Amino acid sequence: MKNAQPFASIKVADEVWIATALLHRENPKREDFSVSEIVARARRENLSGELRPGVQVHAYLHCVANVPPNPGRYRMLYATGKNTRRLFREGDDFHPERRGGKVTPSKENTPSSYQTLLDWYQDKFVGKRKSVEKSDPILELRGLGKEIWVGEDADKYVSRLRGGWE
Repeated sequence: MKNAQPFASIKVADEVWIATALLHRENPKREDFSVSEIVARARRENLSGELRPGVQVHAYLHCVANVPPNPGRYRMLYATGKNTRRLFREGDDFHPERRGGKVTPSKENTPSSYQTLLDWYQDKFVGKRKSVEKSDPILELRGLGKEIWVGEDADKYVSRLRGGWE
């Protein structure tokens, strides 16, 4: 979907997110994309009238949730490898200094021809993960056996079990 009219005020981070979202939407079976694929897609979309030099560094670093911020705190992409990225999903780990960082472009700052990507992201990309995520069997064990030491603290319980040990 090549942009006929450049959207001069679009932020580089939003441009990177749009390019990555388009790749995901068009290639639903792929988990991630190389930074060069993301940059090539941004070039093809031509959102700002030219490919700005910041697109590549945003895809490598500035937009990547699981690396230290430098300088921005965006959480738009997730590094799956040294040179591979995918869109960030809530629940992904991220660098603590990026807490509260922007995850998607705002609707008002997204060109109208790309606003459907924001709905696709919530409904299909993030929603898809929620529907296929399985609960963690280890975490499901939380609280199991707590009735064993009702009325005594854990230290007394362990001491009682170890009674008679040499």
